[in-house]
Amino acid sequence: MSQNQSPSSDISLNALLEVARAEITEQDPDKVKALLSRDDVLLLDIRDVRELTREGKIPGSYHCPRGMLEFWIAPDSPYYKQALSPDHHFILHCASGWRSALAAKTLQDMGVKRVSHMKGGFGAWKECGLEVEEKT
Repeated sequence: MSQNQSPSSDISLNALLEVARAEITEQDPDKVKALLSRDDVLLLDIRDVRELTREGKIPGSYHCPRGMLEFWIAPDSPYYKQALSPDHHFILHCASGWRSALAAKTLQDMGVKRVSHMKGGFGAWKECGLEVEEKT
């Protein structure tokens, strides 16, 4: 495609997000905070490591970069992480909730039974005045 051509109208981030949000469970930050007290809940921070360094992280969250999510969570992957066993209810978050919504949909499509995402992402968490720890 040349620089003068417009992209296909079939490609739409908003449409992808709309489909994902219709099929996944979204949790508000206050609800996520309450759920974190449960042993079976694992909050997955799928942001890039540079975002964690710059912005900090939610205490108790597990960093799983978006690009590795499917590889770390699939038991048949050579990159599988035991910490991401299917015994958990995974709550995903990114910076604003876009990547985590799409990622939650992907995990559902992979057969992960208990997955949701935090609406508004890390930004919404901070806006609620919830605790943030500095990344070292």
